[in-house]
Amino acid sequence: MDALTYRPCVGIMLLNAEGLVFVGRRKARRGPDVHPLEHEWQMPQGGIDEGETPYKAAMRELREETNVRNADLLGEAPNWLSYDLPTDVGRKNWRGRFRGQTQKWFALRFTGKDSEIDIDTPDNGKHRAEFDAWRWERMDRLPELIVPFKRQVYVQVCSHFAHLAGG
Repeated sequence: MDALTYRPCVGIMLLNAEGLVFVGRRKARRGPDVHPLEHEWQMPQGGIDEGETPYKAAMRELREETNVRNADLLGEAPNWLSYDLPTDVGRKNWRGRFRGQTQKWFALRFTGKDSEIDIDTPDNGKHRAEFDAWRWERMDRLPELIVPFKRQVYVQVCSHFAHLAGG
């Protein structure tokens, strides 16, 4: 795993007017006899397409995962933040080509109405659903909601954008 590179990605902290953060519950991709993950809530994230800037990727991923189009840029994390995938997950995801992800994070203010959020048929049905539930959450709770191998990234993201928190 050490010789593998990181997949370049973006992460999006979408905040509402009260300073609460959008989190989505990862859609189950497991058999009926497998228990749900303990930490299955996360912020939108995704890969950067060839020739795409990180900010454009962030806006595209937000639309593809949540249907949100109405959001203004509040800030950008100063550094790329990386995490390693557990070995068993790394072999399944991306056919073992990457050791993990390196992410550029953006904070965006949601300027639309909650009815704009559509996790069931995001981007007007052009993309498959990533989430099966969503809610607005306090920023200080985010690290405890994410899978442990991503937790340190969430701690850093929350630190970068703490001044935007509400509630």
